[in-house]
Amino acid sequence: MFGHERLDFQLVFKRNFTPQSKFSLLAIAVFSENYTKEKRIGDSMVIPFQVNYALGKKGFSLAAGAEANSVAGFGTTMGFTHGFASKKWLAISVLNYQFGESKDVKLFGLYEFKPAINETWSFYSRLQVVYNYSLAESAHNRSFLYLRAGLKKGQLGFGLGANFDQYGPAKIARDNYGVFTRWEF
Repeated sequence: MFGHERLDFQLVFKRNFTPQSKFSLLAIAVFSENYTKEKRIGDSMVIPFQVNYALGKKGFSLAAGAEANSVAGFGTTMGFTHGFASKKWLAISVLNYQFGESKDVKLFGLYEFKPAINETWSFYSRLQVVYNYSLAESAHNRSFLYLRAGLKKGQLGFGLGANFDQYGPAKIARDNYGVFTRWEF
């Protein structure tokens, strides 16, 4: 998203190892950089990735992986994932625990709704949320709500976006509004 305060980039990859495999990979790369050097809060690169093992056919999985974070460092994770995808809906929910000093518990959700307007165009909307809590510090350390609304034609999507980020126990807010483009590979 090209926002009024910073540039935000995100890549989401979710695939089964093979079409019939019980194993899948979920990887997300997030990069944020403020336009003004004096505003350092919000500059970050976060890359969580996990291997999921399907528990039946209802979309629930056990997950194990790691996260590289430019602020918090590197840590291993374990948890649960639920995923659902159709032409109109995408829903990915992850609850995990990060091993290490902070002992973080994280809830992540990515939800998209893409109803057809006609044969060529669709409405595109996304709600993405994270709440990260440090058990070691008994405090909030990161949360966000990202909203997108626009249009989609084939693999291309574009529209308006809003990011509401909060950092640390004091929940220092860094909001960002702008336009986004996206491409579905």
